[in-house]
Amino acid sequence: MWRSLQKNWQTYLIEAGALGTFMISASFFSDLWLNQSLPFSGLISYPILKRFMIGLAIGSTAVLIIYSKWGKKSGAHLNPAATLTHLQLHRIHPYDAFWYILAQFTGGALGIFIFSCLDYNFMSSPDIQFIATMPKKNGIVVAFLLEFLMSFVLFLTVLILNNRQRFAPYTGFFVGAIITLYITFEAPYSGMSMNPARTFASALAANNWTAWYIYFTAPVLGMNLAGYLYRKWYRRTHNNNCLTMNCHQSGQQGNNKIYEVLGPKWMLENNQVEPSK
Repeated sequence: MWRSLQKNWQTYLIEAGALGTFMISASFFSDLWLNQSLPFSGLISYPILKRFMIGLAIGSTAVLIIYSKWGKKSGAHLNPAATLTHLQLHRIHPYDAFWYILAQFTGGALGIFIFSCLDYNFMSSPDIQFIATMPKKNGIVVAFLLEFLMSFVLFLTVLILNNRQRFAPYTGFFVGAIITLYITFEAPYSGMSMNPARTFASALAANNWTAWYIYFTAPVLGMNLAGYLYRKWYRRTHNNNCLTMNCHQSGQQGNNKIYEVLGPKWMLENNQVEPSK
């Protein structure tokens, strides 16, 4: 485990920086459109349009991270749920997955902390609470189901597009569009997280752990179910071989030596198809 840290610490640092940047972006654009002391807040009176503007900005941030040189190097997971799904798909070593997840939690928390230093009054206000994700309309059960469904659809979309040569290069744009739609229409119900590290970052800063377990379980279950079902279908349609399956959000692996096919061992030993490099 420590050897992995010594060898790949720069890649782990990218994951931390990527989610930290994402959280700063979410905080900044929430501030821009929701802070009543700023002029932008008064430009739009309809809440759904404000959420669309925030979602568009955050979705665009995700796209920029995914297609950046650094994003291609780490695979731009940005999410422990995504990393655990890649682990299930045998596309990342368990040691690397551990450091990815630790980096994501750390980076997300630092991102919230950095922006809070710039505008603490807004971030700590009762309506914002450091952009915390909590069940809103219709309660906990609905929030759980929607978080599960959103995570399932998002990751299944990534898998389907990345295994279509025509659409693979545009996967990241679809991810950004889905995030925009989710924030616009679903945020009033669960706060739109899909990400344990994103929820942790806000909850830690706000010291508000309301229904935190929803955001630590639903996204993991949703994404892992998507990965399991897609891999099962893929093997059935590819002579029981999943070594050629791609999962890169940018459609390109870049120069990443961590994020690759690692197994299962019996397939690597007995299959003629070489794993992705």
